[in-house]
Amino acid sequence: MTHTFKQFIRDKWHSLSLSCMALTIVVLPAYGQDNIAVSDSIPSADLTKVATDSIAKRPNLIKRIINYFDDSNREHPDKKFDITFLGGPSYSASTSLQIAAVAAGLYRTSRAVPTSESNISVFAQGSVTGFYRVGVKGNHFSPGDSFRMKYQADFAHFPLKFWGLNFENQYNDDNESDYTELQSVFWGEFQWRLYRHLYLGPSFNFNYGKATRVESPWLWEGENPRIFSYGFGFVLSIDTRDYATNASCGYNLELKQKFFPKAIGNKDAFSSTEFTASIYHKFWSSGIMAFQLHGWGTYGNTPWTMLPTLDESNSIRSYYEGRYRAKNEIDAVVELRQHIWRRNGLVVWAGLGTVFDHFHEINGHRLLPSYGIGYRWEFKKRVNVRVDFGMGKHSHAIGFGLNETF
Repeated sequence: MTHTFKQFIRDKWHSLSLSCMALTIVVLPAYGQDNIAVSDSIPSADLTKVATDSIAKRPNLIKRIINYFDDSNREHPDKKFDITFLGGPSYSASTSLQIAAVAAGLYRTSRAVPTSESNISVFAQGSVTGFYRVGVKGNHFSPGDSFRMKYQADFAHFPLKFWGLNFENQYNDDNESDYTELQSVFWGEFQWRLYRHLYLGPSFNFNYGKATRVESPWLWEGENPRIFSYGFGFVLSIDTRDYATNASCGYNLELKQKFFPKAIGNKDAFSSTEFTASIYHKFWSSGIMAFQLHGWGTYGNTPWTMLPTLDESNSIRSYYEGRYRAKNEIDAVVELRQHIWRRNGLVVWAGLGTVFDHFHEINGHRLLPSYGIGYRWEFKKRVNVRVDFGMGKHSHAIGFGLNETF
């Protein structure tokens, strides 16, 4: 009797053990990459080995992250909205070392007719210096590219450097001083296709800037530290580029006219005119030459927050953000973009820019060169993560970003 009872217990325990192993085999693959089909034909003695192999094949966290980014640039035609997350440390001269996170999405509004790929990025950045920034930006293309929209909403707290509001003060390194800027920017551009590659539409702009903790108030020359700017205008463009954010051929001629009248809440009336000419040409299968000429002029009582800066076009990457500013800015850059291997590429560029209040002020002393080298990694299809190191006149800068600068 005792022997029969002990045998009964052993049989039940063995049955329970096999059941637990089978459950483990079914559940674990849900967290890994490989699915293992459990068949009744597998001998009981082999179940332990199958469970052990399943655990061994389960990738660790580092491997899963590598697999995630390895798959990030593959096209997914079955997905209506393809989103990828990117995060980690980054650096810029104005914000120092920071942590950044980006959620980048790609989508097409139509697959039945040829339509450019729309994109949207939601980003957040922060550093131990007190800098933080959150925002969203993107480009939206309607079916057949008959309508396009470009937008950005940005909220930031910047501990920054300031050198003054005239070129001689800005050029003098001894004038470097600290201040903190609170910034909110919200703008949108809407364009309808009039004929083939010709687009026209309205734009709006809201900008709030406030300077606090100002170390050297005399450099501000009596400017109001707190500025609200409300504007509207239009955008006219002729665009033959094959891809808006990473073109390999074509050109884009763009004119932006904005008005900031007193009637809608501005303290002082002013206006601005901005022109950009970008040309792209593929000289060989893996190399693209890009050229950009950019100019921005303002007239009226332009507040300090709305003055064009040398880095406004993003193509001049060799100077501290916002150091050189005036009522007018002009720059020209030529850049070679070379694919190297798989998802890796390099760029080299050379350019020249200047800021001025009046044309007669332009001279050799005011011309600010920019040249440098950058690394590109294809984060998503035709969406690059960029790292640039730029050199200028008594200046250098390192910058990280998403998409090409122009």
